[in-house]
Amino acid sequence: MDRLIYTAMTGASQTLGQQAAVAHNLANAASTGYRAEEHRLRAVQVIPGANPGNPSAAPTLPTRAFVVDASTHADFTPGPLQMTARPLDVAVQGPGWLALTLPDGSEAYTRNGSLELNVNGVLQTRNGIPVQGDGGSITVPPDVKISIANDGTVSVVPESGAQNTVNAIGRIKLVNPPEADLVRGGDGLFRLRNGAPADADPKVVVAGGYLEGSNVNPVEQMVNMISLGRQFEMQMKMLTTADANDRAATQLLSNF
Repeated sequence: MDRLIYTAMTGASQTLGQQAAVAHNLANAASTGYRAEEHRLRAVQVIPGANPGNPSAAPTLPTRAFVVDASTHADFTPGPLQMTARPLDVAVQGPGWLALTLPDGSEAYTRNGSLELNVNGVLQTRNGIPVQGDGGSITVPPDVKISIANDGTVSVVPESGAQNTVNAIGRIKLVNPPEADLVRGGDGLFRLRNGAPADADPKVVVAGGYLEGSNVNPVEQMVNMISLGRQFEMQMKMLTTADANDRAATQLLSNF
């Protein structure tokens, strides 16, 4: 019964966390470039030992086990490409990421290629984060037509004058670090665990005029939500059963 109570109690707590992750995935089923979030649980045995705060207390029983969130995993499966024909839209084809420059000077990585220009002509995300180029941010001059090549090169053609003159003004930094080294931040952007910038990868290919959709499968997430709901109900029922068994055992002993 002791093992039942602790396992069911911690299992129910972590199941609520899993339900929150599934709800977050469903909320971002239509978000551009979103990567589904997964939580993996495991049972951890409590190591017996004395209580440091109360040396006279009895040692922890070895029957107790906790359920803990072992890791938060991101599903890096590519999402579907959607054609927009918008010059500032770009989608990464296959593995790879677009590099961004955060206000503190560090780098972050995203698959959301819905870009725009600020009032100063700096290429940035919809959230106002500049895109990292070969030599810093990429600034686009006014009155030009923009195109983004497969290797991330940003080119412009004047809308007046010599309209057949193509000028390359910068190249978007494209990276492809190992997936195991990436961690999702609270802002939804990915970073390297060690905080260092990733090296540019010339093998990463992008498609201009396209956006990558979310890789969340709404049907699968709904099934997971139902399954987690039933799992939570079962764990709460186990707690109720353990409490009933404890009451029955106490009443039985009190009769002697």
